[in-house]
Amino acid sequence: MKKIALFSLLMLLFSGVYLNAQKMVVKSGSLDFLKDQKTLLVKYDYSNMAVGKYDKEAEYIDVKVKEGNDAEPGKGDKWKEEWFGKRTSAYEPGFEELFNKGLDKNGLSCSKTATNAVYAMTIHTTFTDVGYFIGISSKPAYINAEITFTNIATGENVAVVTVEKCPGVGGIKESYAKLGKSLAALIAKKM
Repeated sequence: MKKIALFSLLMLLFSGVYLNAQKMVVKSGSLDFLKDQKTLLVKYDYSNMAVGKYDKEAEYIDVKVKEGNDAEPGKGDKWKEEWFGKRTSAYEPGFEELFNKGLDKNGLSCSKTATNAVYAMTIHTTFTDVGYFIGISSKPAYINAEITFTNIATGENVAVVTVEKCPGVGGIKESYAKLGKSLAALIAKKM
């Protein structure tokens, strides 16, 4: 009986992982142009991002700030500062670290200060689900993004990759790290 209960629990867990699997697709263009590149300029775009049940990030922020400040004066304002600060202190470095690690053998890396890069890679986060952990119930964070590769000199978009449900079991930071790792794996196949 215990074996049946354990098996049922494992099947339930694996089905949840399968249903929430990441999907990465080259939407337009080709990644072949990266074969001869050594560095990419990376940019981040959070404009027009939806968060959870809110179509606009600003709506989500307003609610969280009000809740925090109602609970304790200044708490919501501090949360807002951290919400934006984590982008440059955690999310972006997490993406870059695993992207660069994944392509180290291929000789390709990305940086926000790559002045000699021919191409820019813009990570546009279109959706964020912050996830939750409440006792025995949890749902991992995840992000959706559109990655656009642009020739810096001409401004021409040469490829677009879309990503849906990039998971972050430990939070949003891990979603960006997973995105870096997964995108590096996709590019490595093309090099």
